[in-house]
Amino acid sequence: IDTSHGISLQNGAVPGEQGKQEKSVKRGNWGNQIEFVLTSVGYAVGLGNVWRFPYLCYRNGGGAFMFPYFIMLVFCGIPLFFMELSFGQFASQGCLGVWRVSPMFKGVGYGMMVVSTYIGIYYNVVICIAFYYFFVSMTRVLPWTYCSNPWNTPDCVGVLDGNLSSRAALNLTQLLNTTQKRTSPSEEYWRRYVLNLSDDIGNLGEVRLPLLGCLGVSWVVVFLCLIKGVKSSGKVVYFTATFPYVVLTILFVRGITLEGALTGIMYYLTPQWDKILNAKVWGDAASQIFYSLGCAWGGLITMASYNKFNNNCYRDSIIISITNCATSVYAGFVIFSILGFMANHLGVDVSKVADHGPGLAFVAYPEALTLLPISPLWSILFFFMLILLGLGTQFCLLETLVTAIVDEVGNEWIIRKKTFVTLGVAVAGFLLGVPLTTQAGIYWLLLMDNYAASFSLVVISCIMCVAIMYIYGHRNYFKDIEMMLGFPPPLFFQICWRFISPAIIFFILVFTVIQYRPISYNEYVYPTWAISIGFLMALSSVICIPIYAIYKVCRSEGDTLLERLKNATKASKDWGPALPEHRSGRYAPAFSPSTESHLEVQPLQPEKGQSEAAAASPVQGSNGSAHSQDSRL
Repeated sequence: IDTSHGISLQNGAVPGEQGKQEKSVKRGNWGNQIEFVLTSVGYAVGLGNVWRFPYLCYRNGGGAFMFPYFIMLVFCGIPLFFMELSFGQFASQGCLGVWRVSPMFKGVGYGMMVVSTYIGIYYNVVICIAFYYFFVSMTRVLPWTYCSNPWNTPDCVGVLDGNLSSRAALNLTQLLNTTQKRTSPSEEYWRRYVLNLSDDIGNLGEVRLPLLGCLGVSWVVVFLCLIKGVKSSGKVVYFTATFPYVVLTILFVRGITLEGALTGIMYYLTPQWDKILNAKVWGDAASQIFYSLGCAWGGLITMASYNKFNNNCYRDSIIISITNCATSVYAGFVIFSILGFMANHLGVDVSKVADHGPGLAFVAYPEALTLLPISPLWSILFFFMLILLGLGTQFCLLETLVTAIVDEVGNEWIIRKKTFVTLGVAVAGFLLGVPLTTQAGIYWLLLMDNYAASFSLVVISCIMCVAIMYIYGHRNYFKDIEMMLGFPPPLFFQICWRFISPAIIFFILVFTVIQYRPISYNEYVYPTWAISIGFLMALSSVICIPIYAIYKVCRSEGDTLLERLKNATKASKDWGPALPEHRSGRYAPAFSPSTESHLEVQPLQPEKGQSEAAAASPVQGSNGSAHSQDSRL
């Protein structure tokens, strides 16, 4: 395909060096490669690594789960990660601009934006709860230590209330067995004080002001870190992406020195090989890899678009994916060593105290921390780590939306005003997060978590694979990568991209549908209307794809439907490397047709105007070059 006609005279006229400088002034690049790797690690390593993976591992056969997990990492995780990084880096465009590769599929980019919006709204609410716990931990005695508070009920039994002799511990075990009513002070603190939970998802009650304040704090932090785009966030990640490992290590050392820690870790790691034949285990492994790496959120494409054109993203994708999975495994030791200690202290089985999701982060683990000497210190460290893990992901979610908007509008003005776009998106995110700080907020949060970003991601990813490999053509894509990296993608990746990864993604989709159970929270079962809202959220991102495709086909030239389809899927003229000096081979500018078209576009522009326009070089993301000159005028 000759995709070179529309590259306009200006593109050819700009000397390479000036183009380079223009580019970095306009769009910005990472300060260096470490910033990109740390940002991507911060993006991929999130709360799920701490609160979802260890529980999945223990539930799906301990050490045996690692086997399907690493197989899925090699055949699905790393290939998809590499595909998204190379896709964004090649075109230096956000999740909308890259679809010049096949304009009909631009709906996939809109779908990614919708998903990132949903995740961005509720993810920051989780961070705000972590902020709240972080602030209240700054006391002599953690507020969820004893049952003597005004919000506690008679059913509350603290681990530290009274002196637990072995007899009392036995009584406690009988208590646990005979009645399930025993609640811990940390659970009552969470449900009755922090959330002040209402009885139904429709009964919003009042806004919890402390949480609202913390939500404001977390949005302000995210905005300040992104105030200069990747220039400022690239500096922040030196801390936010590395410090969680320091905290994990401190908690790990503290954890394994406790009595009963070994029991917990054995629970986490002991392989139950019979479970490996269970389809659910494979499904869980595939889904966990898929969601954990952040494929199809649009964030990877966005982050890679700020790379230098010749950066070795193949190496990066392997480093980042493996770091992400190693972190999950490591976090499991930290979590289970402390849970084992607590189970030992209570005289119960580890399975009684193990939990996942918000229940682990805000109930089970904080309760275990109250048993340690100087518990406020461990609590502050733990919640600080959760805040940093969350922020790393949140930066990229916000940057994805901002980059997509700025690249799409693409004129000089909006690039200069990018900070205001960031501010606008942050304020909108804060306002949309307010309902999640009400008394029914946690119901809505879990609804969004379960529906907004589950099966829709799988569909988006599958369509992306098909569009690049089969519509644009795998040979074209491999050539693009060879032009960018200097070597074609290794054979293993070629096979994975074309056959294995799409098959695994399809398997995850089927698995998700078969395994579907309506959502519930503890004993509360969601009403039908709430679940319908959940499905609408899930559909809202996927529906972008067919709607945009139909729109594009209708707008394409051609007499028959087949011609229109061909034109709608054909790579657009401005697809390819962003900088003129990288446009070689089939992307090399062709002069003859474009010169005439440019003189038509600017009939009254003398030579001076043309040279000025040449200095402007087409703005990132503009549709055709005429646009960039208009904005200049």
